[in-house]
Amino acid sequence: MSKTTPVPGEVYFEFVPLGRQVKVTAIDAASGLEVVVMGPVQAAQADLQQLALRKLMRQLEERTTRR
Repeated sequence: MSKTTPVPGEVYFEFVPLGRQVKVTAIDAASGLEVVVMGPVQAAQADLQQLALRKLMRQLEERTTRR
């Protein structure tokens, strides 16, 4: 991680099954930034959560480098 990469704070996760898929929403508590990933319903919850967290961290990093 670079020096501009945000340190993860409190992150909320929501898992919503949609047929054979799961919609995972990750929300950064400090900024309110929200990202969504989709995955197969048989995937491990921890794997989907990690994927959503990585996407959230990438979005937060892009936000800080654009300013």
